[in-house]
Parts: sequence; C-alpha cells; structure tokens
Amino acid sequence: MGKDKKAKPVCESEHISTLLRKLSPEVKGFMEKQLDQIRRLNQIGTALSAEKNLDRLLEMIVDEAREFTNADGGTLYIMSDDEEELHFAIVQNTSLNIRMGGTGGRITWPSVRLKNVDGKPNHANVSAYAAITGQVVNISDVYHAEGFNFEGTRRFDAETGYRSKSMLVVPMRNHENDIIGVLQLLNAQIEGQAEVISFSMENQKMTESLASQAAVAISNKRLIHDLENLLESFIRTIATAIDEKSPYTGGHVRRVSELTMAIAEKINNSVEGPYADIRFDEDELKELHISAWLHDVGKITTPEYIVDKGKKLETIYNRIEALKARFEILRRDYAIEALKKGSRQREEYRAEKSNCDVGEDERDLDADYDFLADINMGTKFMDKKMLDRLKGIADRKWILGGDSQSFLSDEEVYNLSIPVGTLTDKEKEIVKNHVTVTHKMLCQLPFPKKLKNVSHYASSHHERIDGAGYPFGLKGDEIPLQARIIALADVFDALTAKDRPYKKDKTLSEAVKIMRYMVNDNHIDRDLFELFIKERIHLDYAEKELTSSQIDMS
Repeated sequence: MGKDKKAKPVCESEHISTLLRKLSPEVKGFMEKQLDQIRRLNQIGTALSAEKNLDRLLEMIVDEAREFTNADGGTLYIMSDDEEELHFAIVQNTSLNIRMGGTGGRITWPSVRLKNVDGKPNHANVSAYAAITGQVVNISDVYHAEGFNFEGTRRFDAETGYRSKSMLVVPMRNHENDIIGVLQLLNAQIEGQAEVISFSMENQKMTESLASQAAVAISNKRLIHDLENLLESFIRTIATAIDEKSPYTGGHVRRVSELTMAIAEKINNSVEGPYADIRFDEDELKELHISAWLHDVGKITTPEYIVDKGKKLETIYNRIEALKARFEILRRDYAIEALKKGSRQREEYRAEKSNCDVGEDERDLDADYDFLADINMGTKFMDKKMLDRLKGIADRKWILGGDSQSFLSDEEVYNLSIPVGTLTDKEKEIVKNHVTVTHKMLCQLPFPKKLKNVSHYASSHHERIDGAGYPFGLKGDEIPLQARIIALADVFDALTAKDRPYKKDKTLSEAVKIMRYMVNDNHIDRDLFELFIKERIHLDYAEKELTSSQIDMS
C-alpha cells in the first residue's frame, strides 16, 4: 500500500474565496461587502484599543462611524459622572465644515439633561431617550418623526441653511453594561453622492457593534487615566505628609519637582550643545516627574528632631535652656557664698578662683553663656581656641543634689564641638540613610513598565559625579541623567530655602557661586548647571519662590 498523503491545509481566506466563486454575482457582492465591513470593524476595534489619547480616541470613533455609514454628520455625547447629563464630546459635519471637541478643545454647548424639571425622564430629546432606555433610534426624517422634540434641530437648520433628515442614535454600553455615552449619526448618503438616505439595518448593526467596542475602549482609557491620577495624587499626598513632618521643609518636594521638570523641558527644547539629541517622551517625563516627587520619601523614617535640628544642643527641645538654668544656679550659689564669707573673704575667694581659665564673677558667667549660645547656632567654624574655651567651661564643677558634677556632660560637649553646622556624624548618617530607605521602599512597589526606573532615579539624587556620593557610589555617566537633574534641583532648593533653622537665607548669587564650586569639585553635573544658568531657570525660580532680598541677580 502506498503512503497516505497528508491533506494540504487550506487557509480561511482561500476557503472563503472558493465559496464566493460559486455564488451568484448579487449574493457574491453582498457577501464581499459584508466581509469588508467586518474586516473594517475589526481594524477599527484594533485602532481604538491602541489609541492612548482619549481626545483622539473620541474623534476616531465619530470619524470611523461616519465613514462606513457614509454619514454627513456625527455627534458623540459622554455621560456625566453623576449620570444626570450628556456632555457634548465631538461634533462633526462635513457639509457645514464643522469639527469641534476632542483635540480641538472642549465644546461649550449646554449639556443634555436626562431629567425634566419635574424629575421625570427626558424622553423628548432623542439622545437622552437612547441614554435612558438603552434603545437604538433609527429615524428616516426627523421633521416627520413622532415622539421626539426636534425644535432645536429645526432652529439649527434655519440658522445654517442645513437640512437634517435621517438620524441614527446608538447608546454606548461598556463591558459592565453601563451606558457611558451616545453616538448620534446624521444624514446617511449614497456613496459618492450627496443624496440623503435612511440608515440601513445593516449599518445600524455595524454601528451598534462599533459603539460597543468604542464604549469598552473609552472605559479602559478612563480607567487607566483615573488610576494614573490616583497614583499621582497618592504620591503627592505622601510627599506632602513628609514635608509637613517639619515646618522647615514644607514645599521642598514640590519645588524640587517643579525645578526638575523645568530643566527637563529646557533639555527637550535644546537644539545645540550636549542635549541637542536628547528628548524625553511623554512616558519618560511622567517617570521623571514621579521620581522627583518621591525623592525624599525615605525621610518618613528620619526623626523630626534631626530634620529640624537648628541648634547643636537641640533634640526634642533646645538644651541651651538647661545650660542657662545652670548658669543661674551658679549665680545663686556665688551670691550665697559671698554673703557667707563677707566682703573681705569674698575678695580672697575671687582671687583664689582667678587661676581658672574662665572667671566666675557675673560678667564672666554672662560671657561664657553668650559663648555657648553662640556656638550652639552652628554658623561658625569651631577652631582650637574655641574648643579649648569650651573644654574649660565643661571642666567647671557645680553642685547638683549635693553632688559635684562637671558643668557640661560629655554628650553636650560632643554636640557643641561639631566643627560646622548642627549635626553630629551619627546624625548625618541617619539623614543620609533616607535615600537607602527611599530605594528599599520604592523597590517594593509594583510600578508599571513605563515607571520601572522611579526607584533608581529617586534614590540616586545624592550621588556625585566624582563617585563620592551615596548610597551607591555611582560615578559620572553611571548616574542616570534623570537622577542628575533631580540632584541639581535638590541642591539649588536647599541652598536658597528661606525657612531652614540651621542656616541663614542665601542670596541667589551666593547659591550660584556655591554651585559653581560644586561643579568644579565634580559634585554636580557641569553641563546641566550650564544649561540651568544659560536658560535662566534659576531666575524664573527666584521670581516665583524667593524673597526680594534674596534676588540680587538679573
């Protein structure tokens, strides 16, 4: 026996073509038209699903519906959130050369009410009727239709010289069977001719199918848009909460975010220089925007007393007040001792104490307290002479509860000995840890693919060009451009902030000068800084955010 031959596979299109050849010309023409419309409908469905912009999607729905029904005009209504009205979204008419709504801006025509003044359903308006009942309305001539009020249509025709005739009104149901809008087509025409005809049952069914696909596409786009808005609003809420932990950092995250996007916009507009070929697309800009908003999210774990530490002795309160009380006790003890010894013995007592580095008469006590209060501010560099004086004060003894103690504790001396600023080395490490926490927190969030770099950009804003930054020790181009942008914005805002308790307000020129030093030290990106100055971003920011006394550049 010979081997069985395998049947040759026949593709669906070949099979259909074979069937069509066996049909009469009339039936064949009808079938071919049906297949073309089905193919067209599938193509439309694919296109609707692929369109990301909601306004363009709405325009596409009306354009496509008019095309395969040969309708002269089309209107798309969208249901209001409270389901009380239909809002005009798209209005088109070829004969009158009208294209409104969508990418052309919002239509200001009054919405269609779904209820009358008495609260009853508005069945007189054909679009409202379709939205309320879910029924399709197919009218051959609106001037002779019964049950509906077309006075508005007649007025429109009288004003424009148009003649509205055939109308197809289709409710749009989404996948949850909710009516989210109404598609209304006007004046079907014979292909290639201006003659107005009725909408055929065939076109009605195709339009119903398109309306269903369109409703699902609109719902999906709105759902995605709503989720994105929810995510961004939540992010802003978290950032605001972190800022509000301290009265001195309020607005920092917002300002850094706005500065970041201002820099990114200038990069996108660059036609020469190092950024001429760099363009951030819409998704990349959104990713950068969210990264900037979240750059300090790790500060949620940073203690407030460190974030707010404006004085060296500050914890939950400024301990300089405790030192002030000790000086008062010394004055009291000194006065009591003086009364006991009498004037002669008082002179001897003072002479005996004159060998100390710091005298204990009232004038010397005042000077010592003023010295401690001054260095507690953290605005002066602690040189050896100042450290020796601090040690002399610390070694003084005072009586507390009958026990002799050093005037300053080791912890107080440690804090007051901070060379510059108000933070100890340990506190600085706690502050630096916020970017590590930022990375840990954001890495655990399931960001969508287009936001996959948020955790990396946000947690890299303290990296330095020379590799001496943290937490990853990235160097040069290892630091993403987006992270370098956030870093520059963060530094500039920190330098110019007018509400920080641990530093005086810096003028704009002082901030720019410091940033130039940071550029030369390979701390921040040189090209970004030059763009920042060239495009006058610092001046635009200053006009909006700084006090007049800080603005000393133009």
